[in-house]
Amino acid sequence: MRVVTAMMKHETNTFSPVPTPWERFEAWSACFGEDVIRAYEPTNMTLSAYIHICRAEGAEIVSPIAAEAMPSGPVSADAYERMTAAILEAVAKGCDAIMLDLHGAMVAETTPDGEGTLLQRIREIAPTTPICVTCDLHCNLTQAMVENCDALIGYKTYPHTDMYEVGTTVGRILMRKVKGEASPVMAWGQAPVLSQTLRQGTVDEPFKTLIRMTEEAEAAGEVMAATVFGGFALADIHDAGISCVTVADGDKAAAQAVVDRLTGAFWQRRADHLYQHEPLEEAVARAKKIEEGPVILLDHADNTGSGGTQDVMTVIAEVIRQGLEDVAVGGVWDPEAVQQMMQAGVGATVTLQLGGRTDMPSIDREGEPLTVTGKVKVLSDGEWTVRGPMYHGLQVSMGPTAVLDTGDMQIVIVSRHHEPWDQGVFLSVGIDPRFKRYVLLKSRIHYRAGFAPIAKHTITLDGVGVTTSDNSLLQYRNVRRPIYPLDNINEPTPG
Repeated sequence: MRVVTAMMKHETNTFSPVPTPWERFEAWSACFGEDVIRAYEPTNMTLSAYIHICRAEGAEIVSPIAAEAMPSGPVSADAYERMTAAILEAVAKGCDAIMLDLHGAMVAETTPDGEGTLLQRIREIAPTTPICVTCDLHCNLTQAMVENCDALIGYKTYPHTDMYEVGTTVGRILMRKVKGEASPVMAWGQAPVLSQTLRQGTVDEPFKTLIRMTEEAEAAGEVMAATVFGGFALADIHDAGISCVTVADGDKAAAQAVVDRLTGAFWQRRADHLYQHEPLEEAVARAKKIEEGPVILLDHADNTGSGGTQDVMTVIAEVIRQGLEDVAVGGVWDPEAVQQMMQAGVGATVTLQLGGRTDMPSIDREGEPLTVTGKVKVLSDGEWTVRGPMYHGLQVSMGPTAVLDTGDMQIVIVSRHHEPWDQGVFLSVGIDPRFKRYVLLKSRIHYRAGFAPIAKHTITLDGVGVTTSDNSLLQYRNVRRPIYPLDNINEPTPG
């Protein structure tokens, strides 16, 4: 048995000014052929699950590519073609099964549905070859995705710590189909709701209940797999929003019944999918009164992991203005500042125009640097290994990295965008976040994977950026309408 396994992942924020050329995937360790197996087999990611299933079946594993990039703007035509061409070429050589690790919210310059377009092209080459797909919880599910594979599943956790487990589930379903032991059929549905990312934590409501509903349907044997997708509202495409998909063994009616139950629950709790804002000054003042740390401060409107520029200084400036002490910041993207600090050397005192390198035309904001003075504390190549539960075992690089110590604040400054979901962001440069009073992160929910165990308190700070949760700042042009909360609708509309 010959099995093609591949990964192609990007969460595209169509409001983000950060470009996504091929080099951005290379910076996140894109690899080909045997290098894919060497890089991912030791991890707890979906590709590792696929590889282990194939080994157990004695299958020949063909891994043409594993490519992922930090969220940003639309994927360049060149990058998209490189990735899809590698997969299509491997499929064209012939195979007995195809196992794909995709995201579900990739928008390329040449297509608004990166995953659906890839699957359609695969089906043109291999119309009957069994295909399984694992998607991110933030997948914007489309008809093209569902119609052009045999079994599709998504993560049940956010932060995403079950990549290996869901990959194993869908991979085993596919193998049962290959061996004639099962006949997977799927049903899927949407609700006209743009669910906000800050409301999608899977230990919080409303997603805690939605995830439990999928687990109960699986445990009762109604379906082999059930998934709810929060969707990614910052991808302005027709199918953005909340959705679900189920996989049953030959029983389409059973699959549809679970979908109907889930979509009804989406709509019933639509108001719970909206984040409630708090003035930045009040939130920082509230944080200042907390004596027991670490207190996690979330600069969520500039969340790297949703396509933020990672150089907006609004929240950091307010924290400095109000005089919070013993603060670690992870991290600010500013390659120029890093180079200035490297030229100055460890121990030197420098004054920097930090951050504010990127204009954000989609929200009508220009970059605004912040003048800061401090000591160059650490210089690093920014390379380290993830040891926490999310992306465990993966080698990552923040690029040339420096730590600026202002006295009250230690700021990790990086040359590559990287969301701080793991303590390695700090530990790799000699900062132990366990002993800081405040830990300021450009993150939303993923931070929980590495920092929830040490957090005494968490406060969300409503700053500025292209990952804002304020829908009034975003000009939607392509999403299907009417849709809640952009439109005042009382009943769900078909599709």
